[in-house]
Amino acid sequence: MAFDRYITICDPLRYATILTNARIAKIGLVGLIPAVLLILLEPLLLKRLPFCANHVNSHKHCEHIAVMKLLFGDTTVNRTYSLVIIFVIIGLDLTLIGLSYGTVIRAVLSISSKKAYQKALNTCTSHICVMLMSYTPSLFSALIHRFCQGIAAHDHVLLAILYILVHPMLNPGIYGVKTKELCHKVGKYTCRM
Repeated sequence: MAFDRYITICDPLRYATILTNARIAKIGLVGLIPAVLLILLEPLLLKRLPFCANHVNSHKHCEHIAVMKLLFGDTTVNRTYSLVIIFVIIGLDLTLIGLSYGTVIRAVLSISSKKAYQKALNTCTSHICVMLMSYTPSLFSALIHRFCQGIAAHDHVLLAILYILVHPMLNPGIYGVKTKELCHKVGKYTCRM
């Protein structure tokens, strides 16, 4: 999204020639390949250890950490690998996002028109809020699963469900909060109560 915003702001007349479908697919593959390779190793690490007699996952979806709780044996390698993966993926993603939006914001600050400057900055702010809203709960959920062993199993399940459901439901609200029609309707319904 940051690259898209950068092209839109800095070179809007060449947008269609720079961001072709083929180039977008290549950018997507560059982002997808490392993630897939890193995640594919997790099932291989799980496969090498025997499972306990209890094969019932207490979570609503199949998380690596939940499956690890069903393993019998030393899961130190699995735990270390999953923790490293969390920090590599989230750390690398946030670093690249920060660098790209730093470039975008630097380009936005060079815009002379105040109206165009505000519009570009508002769009970037929405994207940054969505990214923070996505990455913060995922990091929080992963760290809680690994380091807070005193929390009841149903609380872990609740946190996982909230992580999966809440931030996708809030995305339209973040992007839509700037539209005048939505603000007017929300204000109208809020003032009536």
